[in-house]
Amino acid sequence: MAAMASLRFHQFTDTHLYAAATGAMRGQPTLPSFVSALQQAAGFPAPTALLLTGDLVHDEPGGYAHFHTLLDASPVPVHLIPGNHDDPAALAAGFATPFLLGGSHRYSAGDNRWLVVMLATHAAGRVDGELGPTALAELERTLVAAAGMNTLLVLHHPPVAVGSAWLDEIGLADAAAFWEVADQHTNVRGVLWGHAHQAFEGQRGSVRLMGTPSTCLQFLPGSADFALDTRGPGWRWLELHADGRIDSQVEWVPPA
Repeated sequence: MAAMASLRFHQFTDTHLYAAATGAMRGQPTLPSFVSALQQAAGFPAPTALLLTGDLVHDEPGGYAHFHTLLDASPVPVHLIPGNHDDPAALAAGFATPFLLGGSHRYSAGDNRWLVVMLATHAAGRVDGELGPTALAELERTLVAAAGMNTLLVLHHPPVAVGSAWLDEIGLADAAAFWEVADQHTNVRGVLWGHAHQAFEGQRGSVRLMGTPSTCLQFLPGSADFALDTRGPGWRWLELHADGRIDSQVEWVPPA
């Protein structure tokens, strides 16, 4: 019997682009490092879609122009959600196909069917994130309607503690309410996020938990206070299988 076709996704997060192509975050030029991550990913099997999970720019909406330059010609959908450094109104106004802002999206390869739910956790004027009652109610309706379909939930802010005290204070503020919804649905197979600028792997029951490093600089894991790591840019690929399994790995971009 032939193997069931899988679905592949590439995640890029916390790109922190500036309006100027030379813009740098704490000395790290962010556009060249994002380009390097895209170039490395191009050497992997072609994805079904791209997931860009927030902090796309660093407080400068002019930085969104770089995404048009790099990805307007993408042959696959490019999913976007805002992070705390993004401008949701500029995102909503400035992007069209192949870019898709938020929402729930069904993907299939033969009998392998998955729902990918892009959840916006941006909270105006705050560094931490929040879904809020309306979004949580919509998530509940979405999961009920998709009962039996393997589901990947995608956010910017981590809904679990990542082990760095200062980061755990600025994660998803209503994480408990998020899990009250997600825990009730056995079709939730994975939860994916950015924001923490570090890799994370965990498990909550049968749900795989995945945090992905930034395409620019990283924060030191396990630190009580703000500290930078020496690791370079990173990104993640995911392979989703019909039986609900998720194969995934973080890839680190080698130094130039």
